[in-house]
Amino acid sequence: MAEITRKELILALIAAGDHPRLMGVDLSGLDLSGLALHRANLARANLSGANLIMANLFGANLKGANLKGANLTRADLEGAYLAGANLSGAILVDAILTEANLNDTILDGADLTRAVLDDVKGYRPTSD
Repeated sequence: MAEITRKELILALIAAGDHPRLMGVDLSGLDLSGLALHRANLARANLSGANLIMANLFGANLKGANLKGANLTRADLEGAYLAGANLSGAILVDAILTEANLNDTILDGADLTRAVLDDVKGYRPTSD
């Protein structure tokens, strides 16, 4: 269960300025759709089951974050650092992952349909 509500998070983001620090925070199951989380430090955060549809995570640090079952449809993850993150069962349909770092990222069962994977580090698509 998330530690804070969407409203509390939005207020914290406003106060945090350009580089919000949310390391290790439990945001599981929250509706974070459309939020501007660019360059946020979400390392080791729990975002499992979160709704991140159309969220702006450009350049965000998601190292070791738990995004299991999260919905990242049309999310902007360009340049995001996802090394060691768990994206098992995550929905990344139409997500932008250009230049993202996916080293040691767990992608078991993740839906990458039409995801933009240009210049991604550490991702090797499986052949059917």
